[in-house]
Amino acid sequence: MSIADPRLRPADPALIAAIEESGVPVAARATDRLALAHDASHYLLTPQAVASPSTSAQVAALFAVSRARGVPMTFRSGGTSLSGQAGSAGVLVDTRRNFRSIEVLDGGSRVRTGPGATVRMVNARLARHGRKLGPDPASEIACTIGGVVANNSSGMACGIVANTYRTLDSAVLVLPSGTVVDTGAVDADDRLKSTEPALYAGLERLRDRVRGNAGSLETIRSLYSIKNTMGYGLNSFVDFDRPVDILEHLVIGSEGTLAFVSEATFNTVPIKHHVATGLLVFPDLAAATGALPALVAAGFATVELLDATSLRVAQRDPEATEELRTLLVIDHAALLVEYQESTEDDLSVRLREAPALFGSLRLAAPVELSVDDARRAQLWHLRKGLYTSVAGSRPSGTTALLEDIAVPVERLHETCAQLTRLFDEYEYEDSVIFGHAKDGNIHFMLNERFDDPQSLARYEAFTEEMVVLVLAQGGTLKAEHGTGRIMAPFVSRQYGEELYSVMCELKRLLDPAGLLNPGVLINSDPDAHIRNLKSAPTVELEVDRCVECGYCEPACPSRDITLTPRQRIVLRREIADASAAGDVALVNELQNEFEYDGVETCAVDGMCQTACPVLINTGDLVRRLRAENAGPIAQAGWKTASKHWDAVSTIGGVAMTVADTMPAALALATTGVGRAVLAKDTVPEYSAELPRGGRRRRSITAEDAVAVYFASCTNTMFGPVGEDGVSESFLRLCERAGVVVSTPDDIPSLCCGTPWKSKGLTDGYDVMRRRVAESLVRATRGGELPVVCDASSCTEGLRVLLETVDGTGIEVLDSVAFVDAVVLPRLPRGGSKVESVVLHPTCSSVHLGLDGALRRVASAAAENVVIPVDWGCCAFAGDRGMLHPELTASATAREAVEARAADGSAYASLNRTCELGMTRATGREYEHVLQVLDRATRP
Repeated sequence: MSIADPRLRPADPALIAAIEESGVPVAARATDRLALAHDASHYLLTPQAVASPSTSAQVAALFAVSRARGVPMTFRSGGTSLSGQAGSAGVLVDTRRNFRSIEVLDGGSRVRTGPGATVRMVNARLARHGRKLGPDPASEIACTIGGVVANNSSGMACGIVANTYRTLDSAVLVLPSGTVVDTGAVDADDRLKSTEPALYAGLERLRDRVRGNAGSLETIRSLYSIKNTMGYGLNSFVDFDRPVDILEHLVIGSEGTLAFVSEATFNTVPIKHHVATGLLVFPDLAAATGALPALVAAGFATVELLDATSLRVAQRDPEATEELRTLLVIDHAALLVEYQESTEDDLSVRLREAPALFGSLRLAAPVELSVDDARRAQLWHLRKGLYTSVAGSRPSGTTALLEDIAVPVERLHETCAQLTRLFDEYEYEDSVIFGHAKDGNIHFMLNERFDDPQSLARYEAFTEEMVVLVLAQGGTLKAEHGTGRIMAPFVSRQYGEELYSVMCELKRLLDPAGLLNPGVLINSDPDAHIRNLKSAPTVELEVDRCVECGYCEPACPSRDITLTPRQRIVLRREIADASAAGDVALVNELQNEFEYDGVETCAVDGMCQTACPVLINTGDLVRRLRAENAGPIAQAGWKTASKHWDAVSTIGGVAMTVADTMPAALALATTGVGRAVLAKDTVPEYSAELPRGGRRRRSITAEDAVAVYFASCTNTMFGPVGEDGVSESFLRLCERAGVVVSTPDDIPSLCCGTPWKSKGLTDGYDVMRRRVAESLVRATRGGELPVVCDASSCTEGLRVLLETVDGTGIEVLDSVAFVDAVVLPRLPRGGSKVESVVLHPTCSSVHLGLDGALRRVASAAAENVVIPVDWGCCAFAGDRGMLHPELTASATAREAVEARAADGSAYASLNRTCELGMTRATGREYEHVLQVLDRATRP
């Protein structure tokens, strides 16, 4: 909860009614308001309502409600909002769930997008054209186009040449007055003059005022020659003449305080595929910064600085290079450099020139420029892992602050040295300095506790000294992350009163009532940066490291229907805060809503961990909560099932076959009654596309086996597409290749344990864990043979299960990986490939690193392999898609559109329940990829 606002204020019913009457979906539950309130900044304001418009007209309607009721309004999408620019005590407008359109134009040279699309998703569509967006923020997995425009994003390589300001081609703007302006229209300037004459005249007046002041022009020239996102982009008045062009570029970096960007069109840049990366270690910071002119002149696309503390922190990372681990860091500093070239010949020229260049530098260690992808990834992990290392190891209850500044490159050394002195003076331990050295743009991290008055006073004093330092160096207090609330009180000190006055008049021109994101960027309160601070109470061990950055959100299958991982975590913190404050009513309300939103509709797929910078798997929390909620009857019942799994799985298959013979309406009605009586999270819902039951798994004995085959029990409960399922296809492929496999002698009674683990049914899981471990030790001759499983989730489940048993030493492989490595090389040539296969990878295949193997196996079966750009976890999650079909429908909606449009000859995955989920979503029959390979390679 916010230190300044320890209670959740009641929502205004009249406000909610007014938004509903405008036709915009609105939410006002405690869960909705608190879940959307949090971001990665150290600020927290709780909105009165959360609105989710889907059109420009609906946004204009919200502006009208805001004006009529005098209620502030703030736009919020994805991403981090590190400077506190996305919070609101009024109406929070969620633009993430809608406005995700992406349209590639002119063969990829331009792209038109909605503000809800992420940078990664836009770049994924541009990649097939050899193009990408110019802005390359490190948060591209989560940051949206709306945020890119609102914060004038740049990044590691684009500098100020290919940032948002330089690459935005046009935009569709919704002004606070409700006027919609398409800046790309031929007559856009004339339309602006006609529809908004006062605004048009005001922009002309401000343009002439800025241009007529020599001091203003010099300040603008100086501050915008480096990365600068402090205040409004006043360089727009110098760079453009027409008011509509000035307006378009003023909106860039305005942090949602001037207008809403409902659509943005960018000029793209070519992807340079030929790269080489190296880490240059210097004896001290002076030597590193002194090398910058030579390195920039040599054509390095990126030059990333790591100070001595950064190197010490990086040394603790298990993935650190051998050279770094053995380096005795004293005053050292390093520069991570990378060449990016369009052709192999161009890169070769650079690499030939590099030894002479490095010989002229004062290096403290040998250097190698590597083109090896694994080595390059390891080097970049050192740089990108700093955030993980510092934020993830911060003391519980503290908040991680990631700040950024920029100074002229020649003043970088002195600035870094003085920052280090400030860290020591204020006792900010493990505070690292790193960043984009060739741009004079550095980031620094520190951890602070905002619920302690002495710590808050320390932070306030440090901030003041940091401001004095940066401004004395001719720098900017914000280079990439935006002004927000954190630096709003210091804008006038950076620009001077004249230009600050221009900014204030600009704000009044567009937002005369001051209702659009108030307090951000322009703020007359000198203490605004220390108000509305949030605490970070200690909660569950599984998620306490969360920095609320939101990287996890695009990967979460429940993001569009209930909660994201970040929101699940922040609600646990809100419950803890409310409990500490004695607000029993709020605790009960949040806990009741969390049961469905947070627990029942979590797929526990672990995809959040693949995107999380501090490696949190929110599924671990949800599994524990399910275990705590599981009553003794459920525990006992599932424990009994684990002891008789052969019979239970066979009965399950029989039940599916019986249901398949019944009229679908009758089967649906039957399960509907059970769900009404026993709860929806207990009884699965039948649906017409579900298959008949499968066959009981058979045992195979072979003395000369090279692997032990563990057929998934899902193949018993859910029958295959066609007559034979993946089990028969796998065995036929092995037979053709002369690969002999056996099975455990009690295979019909075994399971990977995932159903028990995902439901938190610990007693039954323990029974199955011991049975499976004993069986596989026998079958593999004490770990001599690998185990091969034909369902990716079961492969992952078996690995997890065996990791809990000491001394087995059993290797578990997925059948796709086994076929790729062992069967395909021995498979006789013959058969006929299908024309195309549309693939659905699974969350487990991602965790298992099967992407390469899956593509190779699919390529052996089909001429063309298609993986939808919008691929994501289907959320079927065993039986979760039958318990809560609305979850799977939401998770698969966007992928299903793309998959159907691909019109493949075959549709495939590598997990039976995921195949069912995608069949339901697309109306196309998904099968295991090995079934497709089996047919394609039949002689």
